[in-house]
Amino acid sequence: MLKVGLTGGIASGKTYVVSLLREFGCDVLDADATAHRVMEPGQPAYAEIVAHFGAQIVDEAGRIDRGRLGAIVFADPRERAVLNGIVHPRVYEAQAKWLADLEAQKPQAIAVIDAALMIETGSWRRFDRIVVVHCEPEIQLARLMARNGLSREAAEARIAAQMSTIEKLRFADYTIDTSVGFDDTRRQVESLFAQLREVADLPPAPPPQN
Repeated sequence: MLKVGLTGGIASGKTYVVSLLREFGCDVLDADATAHRVMEPGQPAYAEIVAHFGAQIVDEAGRIDRGRLGAIVFADPRERAVLNGIVHPRVYEAQAKWLADLEAQKPQAIAVIDAALMIETGSWRRFDRIVVVHCEPEIQLARLMARNGLSREAAEARIAAQMSTIEKLRFADYTIDTSVGFDDTRRQVESLFAQLREVADLPPAPPPQN
């Protein structure tokens, strides 16, 4: 099984790239979705997070409000480190189980894990190949402002809180630039998928059916 780590900055276009890889035949696990699950009520991370950050981050339904929590951790690196220290080990365990189960069921799979912080946490080392998704800084900023309803200042702070794209690209085996738009990105991902199949020693994918 070929293990592929996919990463990139916030609002860089990872979600679209991941959707294409899934469409083309990769097995995909979204680390953000995994983080959501480990923070659900009843899960081990939930109690630790609420104990540290307080009831102010809990909504009326008893769930952690990620917007309220985000406002705290993106404003304070120390609080962000606390949150990461609680969540990341649980996410890592869930990913390791998913990879092991998938390899047992589909030994020829191309397994893709999408995780924004895999380089920062060092978990990139367990993958056979690393893909970094990126775009022009102003495009990234505009996307984040529109997507999250943030001011320019707040969006810039969130981007600045992450490792720079330039630094991430140093770890890349492959890169996808989403700056131009959906069609161009799709062409890049098609090429990437073909290259991953070669590395995984799989036959070329059949042409799409009309």
